[in-house]
Amino acid sequence: MAAATRGRPPWGSLLGLLGLVSAAATAASWDMTSLRCSFSTFCECDFRPDLKGLECDLAQHLAGQHLVRVLVVKALKAFVQDPAPTKPLVLSLHGGTGTGKSYVSSLLAHYLFRGGLHSPHVHHFSPGVHFPHANHMERYKKDLKSWVQGNLTACGRSLFLFDEMDELAPGLMEVLRPFLGSSWVVYGTNYRKAIFVFISNTGGEQINQVALEAWRSRREREEIRLQELEPLISQAVLHNPHHGFWNSGVMEEHLLDALVPFLPLQRHHVRHCVLNELAQLDLEPRDEVIQAVLDSTTFFPEDEQLFSSNGCKMVASRIAFFL
Repeated sequence: MAAATRGRPPWGSLLGLLGLVSAAATAASWDMTSLRCSFSTFCECDFRPDLKGLECDLAQHLAGQHLVRVLVVKALKAFVQDPAPTKPLVLSLHGGTGTGKSYVSSLLAHYLFRGGLHSPHVHHFSPGVHFPHANHMERYKKDLKSWVQGNLTACGRSLFLFDEMDELAPGLMEVLRPFLGSSWVVYGTNYRKAIFVFISNTGGEQINQVALEAWRSRREREEIRLQELEPLISQAVLHNPHHGFWNSGVMEEHLLDALVPFLPLQRHHVRHCVLNELAQLDLEPRDEVIQAVLDSTTFFPEDEQLFSSNGCKMVASRIAFFL
């Protein structure tokens, strides 16, 4: 996924951010289609959900994540099929590196919007690109509020993706709190059909420990339930002063609709990722390439060598190296 908002010019600097806010305000003022969109309950902009396609893609390509498939599809179905949702859909994705969080967020854009990641109504934020300086936090708050408000005015059907929440300076997310609840309007904008997705590694250690204990007790991986993981993830977030939700009120006011846990990947899941990547490259599966990728992957714990340290994150680059 690109670091900047898709369909917009890159705006890593503060100047770029201010320019885009200004551009969004101008566009909202003069684009009559967007103006009609903001007042019409029938206008869906380029929101064209294909939930069957999403469900199929998750089943075929997302390795080892039975909870993710169930939770994401269930939440989206309930939200999309409701003609008048009482609040935006707010998902928080948690798990270790390379377990599929960014992949799932990209699938959401692809299967919900006609333009996919290039849709002007899909907005992606990354701390290192958009909010790099902690001492500029007050300015970032003002700009983020204007950006979200302006884009929801242009189209209530918008998707906002916030990556690397572990690296986001605390305080910024508090400006989003009014947009995530169940009020009818915020700052004059109808926002209840928006979707917010937050991505972080927080809770990954706790998720890994539950998965390891399940394996050691010979429980099937698919027997792991959300009820085992949800309180552990919640506590990990609430006690992490480096997480973007720290003292934001988002967790405390229960504004999240779902905490989505991504389990650590085992050897056969990494193999699945290798096969998927080879298929994407239109290459026949070659045993020597598959084995070379697996042999170059680091697994943990040291004794069991059970879970991939980086999930499937390095699969693509390692395939290229071993071809």
